Amino acid sequence: MEKLTVRDVKVKGKRVFDRVDFNVPLDKKTGKVSDDSRIRAALPTIKYLMEQGAITVLASHLGRPDGKVVESMRMTTVAESLSHLLGKPVIYVGEIVGPEVAAKEKAMKPGDVMLLENLRFTPGEEANDPNFARQLASLADVYVDDAFAAAHRAHASISGITKFLPAYAGLLMEKEINTLSKVLENPDHPFCALLGGAKVSDKVGLLQNIVDKVDCFLIGGAMAATFLKARNIATQIGTSLFEADKVPVAADVLSKSEKNKVKVFLPVDVVVANDKLDPASAKVVDVTAIPADMKIVDVGPKTIEEYTKQLQSCKTVFWNGPMGVYETPQFAAGTKKMAEALAGLKSAATIIGGGNTGEVVEQMGLALKMTFVSTGGGASLTFLNGEKMPGVETLQDKKVKGTAR
Repeated sequence: MEKLTVRDVKVKGKRVFDRVDFNVPLDKKTGKVSDDSRIRAALPTIKYLMEQGAITVLASHLGRPDGKVVESMRMTTVAESLSHLLGKPVIYVGEIVGPEVAAKEKAMKPGDVMLLENLRFTPGEEANDPNFARQLASLADVYVDDAFAAAHRAHASISGITKFLPAYAGLLMEKEINTLSKVLENPDHPFCALLGGAKVSDKVGLLQNIVDKVDCFLIGGAMAATFLKARNIATQIGTSLFEADKVPVAADVLSKSEKNKVKVFLPVDVVVANDKLDPASAKVVDVTAIPADMKIVDVGPKTIEEYTKQLQSCKTVFWNGPMGVYETPQFAAGTKKMAEALAGLKSAATIIGGGNTGEVVEQMGLALKMTFVSTGGGASLTFLNGEKMPGVETLQDKKVKGTAR
């Protein structure tokens, strides 16, 4: 899947609408950006546009204001963080479209950067309203999409705007597409999928789409309970999160894995705790001996050892989903050990599927030791599910010549 990128169009002196994903966490006390990794991920494209003499208009959503103005979700602190990272003041306008935006844009010079207000302050964004999309398009001559994390959404700034402007991939979008495409089309083997998180239902498409491409699955998180039931290993899973209706799905994945000679590793021991998730109640048990009044909160030491061993021989690893309730330090050992194991692989491509998993490796300071950390949790899963993504489909293919639609 090859798309035309920002490098394939002359942007000098042109107005470029760069859709970024600055949906970053803000500190509850100060309101400041607490994790700027998504902003940093967008810098290569922004700096390229600046160096090429483009007039750059940045737009992003932040949080879920549901089409209303929410003061705590304004882009003010994001603009401050971006200005600091660029070493140059970013023009911030507290509006999305309208006379004030037009006036500030008219005063911009090549190399200048302006950040619009939170796109989701208007219902037209998520509704993919064509009139709103047309208003956004009026601010530019060229559209660049660098917001992979939002590419699975058919929103006005993602797909609607491309009906009025030629659309190109940003440098981050290009890297996301190329990296994840290689996972699907040409991974180096042995290829392992390390999957965790709460629900099998969140990863049904992924499991079914890559079962004939991987060499092994390593399953953790609460979703492991459903697989343990499907394999008839754990007759008792206590009060663990469990999707009874997904047992047949898990069984189908196990059956297809066997047919494709794909090894599926499930936990042999787990950490359990009471329903209040009291760390003092935690203990390690065999998966065949989970107490009726307790729930799985992490994988156990024997499982960690086995999974670490399996990862050592891999050439490609895709990881999405924590191994347990990692938000509680006492239940984060499995997730942290997996992150450390991947960071220690010397000759393997390690792809982190964004979301919670991306946050973990960022917080642990291990992101730079991974081959690639996707900026989109849900988006990376959608891509690897084989589903069409509006933010990717609307970009021009490299075989298409020219810049006009």
